[in-house]
Order: sequence, then structure tokens, then C-alpha cells
Amino acid sequence: MKFPKKLRTYCPRCNTHTEHRATLYKHGKRRAMALGERRYRRKQEGYGSKRRPEQKRFAKVTKRQVVKITCTQCGYTRHMLGIRLKRLELVEVVR
Repeated sequence: MKFPKKLRTYCPRCNTHTEHRATLYKHGKRRAMALGERRYRRKQEGYGSKRRPEQKRFAKVTKRQVVKITCTQCGYTRHMLGIRLKRLELVEVVR
């Protein structure tokens, strides 16, 4: 699916429609010292099986793509889309 790099939409902070810049959301780096990560590593180590059984068949063939939009006036960022797509392409719109 093609999605515009720049779009004009409502900004809750400015309380008006402004130009927004769109980027694809990427998750951050996992913190090694976070409690959940330490707990996961502790369960994984040693002999024996995995923490959870490995999935044999996958029900979903796509992942949810999330678009992050940032207001060019105030810099307010929010997530917009969460739809299932094979590929999301950000394109320049010529008017």
C-alpha cells in the first residue's frame, strides 16, 4: 500500500489541521536489565526445553504496520495506522 510522506490532518495539541510528516514505526532496542528480560533469560538458560513451544503453523502471514505521524508546527507525535499489510511504502505526493 502506498501512503503519503506528508499529509494534512488534525493535531490535538494545535487543535487545528496542520501538515504532518509520516514515518514507519520501529520498536526500540530491548533493555537487558529490564525485569521481564532478566526473568526471560533466567528461564531460557540451562538444560531442558524452550520457555514456550515453537509454533508449527503460522495463522497470520502479515504484521500490523503502524504509521507514526509528527506535526510540523509543534512536533507532537502520535501513532495512526495499525492495519495488516504485506508492505507499506511511503511516497511523495505531487500536487
